[in-house]
Amino acid sequence: MRPNPTTVSSPALLILIALTGLPLASGLARAADSAPAAAYSVRAHGAVGDGQAKDTAAIQATMDACAQSGGGTVLFPPGRYLSGSLHLKSHVTLHLDAGAVLLGSKEETDYDPYEKLEFENDSDNETTYFHHALIWGEEVEDIGIIGRGEIDSNREKRGGPKPIALKRCRHVTIRDITIRNAPNYCISMLGTDYVNIDGVSLLNGYCDGIDPDCCRHVRISNCHIETWDDAIVPKASFSLGEVRSTEYLTVTNCQLGTACNAFKLGTESRGDFKYITVSNCVVFPIPGYRPPMSGIAIESVDGSHIDGVAVSNFSMLEADMPIFIRLGNRGRDMETPTPGTLRNVLISNVVARDATYACTLAGIPGHPVENISLSDIRVTYRGGAGRGAAEIDPPERVAAYPNPNMFKQLPADGLFCRHAANLTLRNIQVVCTETDLRHATVFEDVEGLNIDNLCAPFAGGAASIIRFDGVRGGFVRGCVAASGADPFLLVRGPGSEGIRLSGNDLSRASRVLERAAEVGETAVWVEGE
Repeated sequence: MRPNPTTVSSPALLILIALTGLPLASGLARAADSAPAAAYSVRAHGAVGDGQAKDTAAIQATMDACAQSGGGTVLFPPGRYLSGSLHLKSHVTLHLDAGAVLLGSKEETDYDPYEKLEFENDSDNETTYFHHALIWGEEVEDIGIIGRGEIDSNREKRGGPKPIALKRCRHVTIRDITIRNAPNYCISMLGTDYVNIDGVSLLNGYCDGIDPDCCRHVRISNCHIETWDDAIVPKASFSLGEVRSTEYLTVTNCQLGTACNAFKLGTESRGDFKYITVSNCVVFPIPGYRPPMSGIAIESVDGSHIDGVAVSNFSMLEADMPIFIRLGNRGRDMETPTPGTLRNVLISNVVARDATYACTLAGIPGHPVENISLSDIRVTYRGGAGRGAAEIDPPERVAAYPNPNMFKQLPADGLFCRHAANLTLRNIQVVCTETDLRHATVFEDVEGLNIDNLCAPFAGGAASIIRFDGVRGGFVRGCVAASGADPFLLVRGPGSEGIRLSGNDLSRASRVLERAAEVGETAVWVEGE
């Protein structure tokens, strides 16, 4: 018979109880709860913890006993616990003590098979399935995985069980743990709401770091991530068999190391993304891997409506493209591919060094990205392109996978924008380490453009500082032209009209304006001329 819970204040006695399995009154599982919860040691149910004997059954028995008594905390004292799939139960928190390692078995048969679905979808296995995992829960609530211990997936390449997989769960806390060597999404969540991930370290991941897919009310903070694939990547896939949005998401104070995208909305974008803020993040390359593909990527390509995203205070090193915003029409899990919308996005206070590709904002013909604001952005590019590159016309690639390098070389070295409406740029500074002869910025098919205080270099023989091609309603102010700029502004395209330059210092430009033959004489107004 199990003894009644006992209140303990002595640290020595607390350790003794953790080793023997006696229950105790504790707030470890739900610190905010007034009622105490029982704690159970996996050792008391037969776990060996030597890294050799398989402890799966003993750990699961501990979790089951805890759940059957109403919930509490399952304690992992220091040791190495070799295990296959473990099934989370409602009202149970796993606490990995410092020195405790939950070690994933290398034998695939020790893990649950992929679940059978009653529907078909186009997403890959990593996005779709959740039962083939070390720790997984489905339709459970009030759960936690906490402590100073580690989860080691014990793998050396991509492909295998997820460390943590949660499907249709509610009220989840993941705090302070370290996850190593994950062959699949490190923390994978589908249709899971009210989540708090805090102070987690993800090291040597071969796949994505944290993936909230069709999730709502998620907080991710104070995390350190080093993974080959995307670091933090909210998705809105069709993996639930229904269209569900990802909403009310906050990410803050994270360090993001990746060879792909540091923070990305998409690429899976069947559902919507709304009410999302991201702040105070550092992006860096992982030694031995290629540099990050992007720092900030926001992508709607499967009909998603992205609305209400604010990103601020990013510092990046070697991100190939610091900012990538893309509205496309891949149409995954759609009977008839139909573009969604991408609007009301604010990005501010970004410093990036050693970038390769110009920041890119790209809709598709007839479907612009809308109401985008970039402010207080400083990017240092490698540069080095010749004058011929200024005339490159990147392909539209409407249905293509949205990689930041999807257009290959661009006609601009600082910013390329195509198919946009109501675009605001404020306090933008572009620097090139090597002489670059392309346009500094290019705007094609843009309606409603406000440029305030753009600073970009000019080298002898280079193209313009700003190129407008089919811009309707462009206002340029507060700019100081680089010495010798020739011209400062190039306007072309038969649709260009309503362009005004006012409140600028253009005295050092060799030429202020070049207007192509197809542009009407009244399409551009320059103050003082």
